[in-house]
Amino acid sequence: QVQLVESGGGLVQAGGSLRLSCAASGRTFSSYAVGWFRQAPGKEREFVAAINRSGGNTYYADSVKGRFTISRDDAKNTVYLQMNSLKPEDTAVYYCNADLSVRAVVDGNPTNFGSWGQGTQVTVSS
Repeated sequence: QVQLVESGGGLVQAGGSLRLSCAASGRTFSSYAVGWFRQAPGKEREFVAAINRSGGNTYYADSVKGRFTISRDDAKNTVYLQMNSLKPEDTAVYYCNADLSVRAVVDGNPTNFGSWGQGTQVTVSS
């Protein structure tokens, strides 16, 4: 019943930008910290960015700090990831998920919102 749908990925040249969207159905994000994660081939899923339930605090992996911005629109039950100055090493499948604990999200282990979605592919060419 709870579904997460990521969208907005695509192919972009290094230095370009993309805006990813994460929409949830079956459950509201309002009580949850929400995060973005990514997984490249042969690598484990890693934390990218998180936003707390009120939207007043954001957290970023060192690798994306200063380039990515996470935001949320509770009216649309949607979380966004604005990705600027993209690098080839940003190439991965991007996923979103949530947890009542922002610590769990930042640690890369959201567990109590729902299953992982299919993700959206981001490919950055050089």
